Amino acid sequence: MKKQPYFLIVLGILAVILVLSGSSMFVTLEPGERGVIFRKFSGGLDKENVVEPGFHVIAPWNKVFTYIVREQKSEETMDVLDKSGLSLNIDVSVRFNPEYNKIGYLHEVFGKDYINQLVTPEVRSSVRQVAGRYNAEEIYSTKRKEVEDAIIQETSIVLKKNNIQMKALLIRSINLPAKIKTAIESKLQQEQEALAYQFRLDKEKSEAERKRIAADGEAIANKIINSSLTDALLRMRGIEATIKLSESPNSKVVVIGSGKEGMPLILGNN
Repeated sequence: MKKQPYFLIVLGILAVILVLSGSSMFVTLEPGERGVIFRKFSGGLDKENVVEPGFHVIAPWNKVFTYIVREQKSEETMDVLDKSGLSLNIDVSVRFNPEYNKIGYLHEVFGKDYINQLVTPEVRSSVRQVAGRYNAEEIYSTKRKEVEDAIIQETSIVLKKNNIQMKALLIRSINLPAKIKTAIESKLQQEQEALAYQFRLDKEKSEAERKRIAADGEAIANKIINSSLTDALLRMRGIEATIKLSESPNSKVVVIGSGKEGMPLILGNN
C-alpha cells in the first residue's frame, strides 16, 4: 500500500506526457494529402514510406510533414525580352501536383516551400529562355502556339526531374508597348487584306480559265460535228426519217422534193 502513491505519481507523470504530446502522436491526413516522417532517433527522413490518408499514431519524438498532392495552380506575371531586346509582359498560368510517392525526395531538396523554391523559378526561367528565341510579333501572334508548346515542354522536363507533375501551362495574356502592338496589328491587318485580295484574283483567274476551257471544248465539239455532217450522211438520215414517218398509221401525203437533192416531205391530213 505504501507503494501506491509512487505508482500514482508515475501514472500522473505519464498522463501529463500523453496530454502534452498527444497532438504530435495522433495524425490525420485528409484525402488529397500525403505525409513524410522524420524519425529523429532512427534514420532521419523516411523518403520511401509515404504516409497515406487516414488516422495514424506515431512516436511523439517523430514528426510528420504533410503535403497537398491534389492539383494546384500558380499564376505568374513577368517581364521578358524578345530576341531583339524588346520588353514585353507575359501572364502565365501553370497547373501541377507533387508526385504522390516522391514527396520524401521533394521535401529533402526543397521542403514544403517547393512552389516558391522550385515551381515559380523554373516557370519564369523557361518563359524567359523561350521568349528570347522569338521576336515580339511571333510571340504575340504568328507563333504564339509554338512559343507556348516550347515553354510547356521545357518546364515539364525540369519539374519532372524534381518530382513535380505539370498538368498544364497556359499563356493567359501578352502585353506589348502600345506603339509596338499597334504596329503589329496594323501589319497583320494589311497581310490579311493582301491575302483576301490575292484570293479574289486567284478565284477570278480560275473562273476565266474554266470559261476558256469550256469554250475551247465547245469549239472542238462543233468542229467534229461539222466535219462529220457530209451530204451523203444527211441524205441517209433524211431517208430514214421519211421511212419511219411513212410507216405511221396516220394518213399522209408524200411530196417529193424538187431537184437532185430534194427530200420527200410527209404531210398528214389530220
